[in-house]
Amino acid sequence: MAMNPDRRALLQALAALGLGTAWPAARAQAPDGFPSRPVTLWVPWPAGGATDLTMRVLAELAGRHLGQKVITENRSGAGGTLAMPVLQQAAPDGYTVAQLPQPALRMPWTQKVQWDPIRDTTPIIQLTGVTFGVVVAAASPFKSLDDVFAAAKARPGELTVSTNGVGTTPHVVMDELMGRRGLSYTHVPYKGTAEQMLAVASGQVQVGINSNGFAPFVDNGKLRLLVTFGEHRHKRWPTVPTLKELGHGIVASSPYGLVGPRGMSAPVVKLLHDAFKAALFDPAHLAELAKYDQEPMYLGPEEYGAALREAYAAEKRTVERLGLAAKP
Repeated sequence: MAMNPDRRALLQALAALGLGTAWPAARAQAPDGFPSRPVTLWVPWPAGGATDLTMRVLAELAGRHLGQKVITENRSGAGGTLAMPVLQQAAPDGYTVAQLPQPALRMPWTQKVQWDPIRDTTPIIQLTGVTFGVVVAAASPFKSLDDVFAAAKARPGELTVSTNGVGTTPHVVMDELMGRRGLSYTHVPYKGTAEQMLAVASGQVQVGINSNGFAPFVDNGKLRLLVTFGEHRHKRWPTVPTLKELGHGIVASSPYGLVGPRGMSAPVVKLLHDAFKAALFDPAHLAELAKYDQEPMYLGPEEYGAALREAYAAEKRTVERLGLAAKP
């Protein structure tokens, strides 16, 4: 989702202007002087990854507007879904929020879980999306995605492909690309992007698929970027094609945002939304997003809730089409 500098500047200005009158009203409506203690933001990825780093900047900035610290906690594993049980058990008082990544909308359709990403959450704000891509080591013989397919065809099941977890967008996309061609491969899931990229660069695995965290490794020459998943080519890597332009018909950016437990009150949601919206458009946060080629994809609570419901239904259709649906 491209955004030109003039539009970005306008959005920043509008967000800043909105704060002057919104905050006193929001604070007056919040029950019991909320927040009277720190808010915990759960990030379902390891510390040090791209999402974790941008979330920490966001949390610090939001805390300034809330008048209380926003403490970031990591709970990685299970393809980015481990914050869901935390939300399910937390009180809907606004002191517990979490990032909701795309895999949380997919996993209930692929395996049995005790939580529901729509039923058990209160939408607060959609923030941004990510840049996905396929990378190989700089010394790899693979110069294109077709080279990867050729290797899988030559040695069925032997090609090692790493992703950031079972059921994540990279995993689902690779399954679809390989399945269309009747090809098989060995999937190697990793909990953290940095660990995965080092494994690809060192040749422990042949191919890596992940989000923005691959950027520093590509820019320093340790990895070669073969293709990205966006609607258009990225300004940072203008020579790298997209899956769409190669004729694969796939565009994926996995928008994500923040949610709280089910049953949060409207005044508390508004207060949190306003704080995180201000943080989202803060120049310091925009600069951190830019490091990973991300831009704001803002939606308010109602619009974000509608988008989540739509995405949840779309994930069901995708899972059923790929034959990945959980058995009754």
